[in-house]
Amino acid sequence: MLKTAVATILKIDKDCVVSRLNEAMESLGDSDSELILDFSSVRRVDPSALRAMDKLVSLADDKDVKIGLRGVNVDIYKVLKLVKLASRFSFLN
Repeated sequence: MLKTAVATILKIDKDCVVSRLNEAMESLGDSDSELILDFSSVRRVDPSALRAMDKLVSLADDKDVKIGLRGVNVDIYKVLKLVKLASRFSFLN
């Protein structure tokens, strides 16, 4: 069966990063082939957001859904590299 490419875009609000990531986990469906998270308004991530990102990408792996991050600033990218999460995401302009 041919899987249709469907991308879902979700804007991550700087004031509620974890709750938006949890919403992304809940809405992650088998019909999605890609989820794009827009981090353009987020300036930093805390440990709870990193845990949520790790959980989200693990769930996405199980469902064969690719996760792309858009608008990630250099500081967040460095943190993702340090905690070894950067390689699990695609980074988009």
